[in-house]
Amino acid sequence: MARHPFSSGDPVADRRADYARMLAESKHHAEAAEVMTQALEQAPAWAAGWFQLADYAEKSGGRKAAIAALSTVLRLDPADIFGAGLKLALLGATSPPAVPPAGYVERLFDDYAARFDTALVERLAYTVPEKLAALILDHAGATAHFPVVTDLGCGTGLFGQRIRSHAGTLEGFDLSTNMLAQAAEKAVYDRLAKADLSRPAAESGLFGPGVPEGRCDLATAADVLIYLGDLHDIFPSVARLLRPGGLFAFSLEDGGEASGPVLRPSLRYAHPAAFIRQLAAENGFAILACRCEVIRMDAGAPVSGLLFLARHGEDVLSAACAA
Repeated sequence: MARHPFSSGDPVADRRADYARMLAESKHHAEAAEVMTQALEQAPAWAAGWFQLADYAEKSGGRKAAIAALSTVLRLDPADIFGAGLKLALLGATSPPAVPPAGYVERLFDDYAARFDTALVERLAYTVPEKLAALILDHAGATAHFPVVTDLGCGTGLFGQRIRSHAGTLEGFDLSTNMLAQAAEKAVYDRLAKADLSRPAAESGLFGPGVPEGRCDLATAADVLIYLGDLHDIFPSVARLLRPGGLFAFSLEDGGEASGPVLRPSLRYAHPAAFIRQLAAENGFAILACRCEVIRMDAGAPVSGLLFLARHGEDVLSAACAA
């Protein structure tokens, strides 16, 4: 039977790790790092323990020690379910990866699924679902009906609830099995399936028997692209998904004047509007609208986002971002 990755499998190491955690909760990070080091002497192959040590070391000012610990995590866990590669990039030890590891994103949301709605809506004032739905309906009309709507990265179904009354068939795709289970409980989707949006279209899981190309009238990605980084695979996938003239509505964190995606301390990516406009044009999309909005709170500060509506396969003049 496989050992759970968040336990070392050694009772002595686990007890020391618990003590280190209590020290860290009291803001004694240097002492926590010292005790965690002792725990890892007992269980040197414990990837989760090394990741925790990196956090304590970083918070105590030990950047080099944090980098060394994160490098050990990657050696022990090449699939990088902890996102150690992202942390190394933030510490300046490596370049940011074009996309985060799929295993990291899947584990993140599998762990988060049960408390996702409460955490986002009640604690972080998350507003993307209603604002993205409003952008679509402001353009298409309050009584708009879309025969097939595909909710990419549907999560627990918060956006699905907003668009259900305007959809004939509503399908949702997500990388996280637990998120899909939460979405199923809302009973708003006609079809739910697993997909990896970071993969090329043919490998993504978006297409296959019963799910052909060119089936969709509206594709949406609410708070999804911030976890993908490089979007060069997602736009071709959505282009293959849509019927001619179909709409693509999506949200991003605002990357300002950067030249491309920016990895933030939150381990989410921000994207500049100019980068998105270029990528959209290269894949046959015309931007119909772009709104700058506050989309959530993070550490007590508002997060500025961009909401885009694009049409595929028609020559429509791009609209400027509203201030």
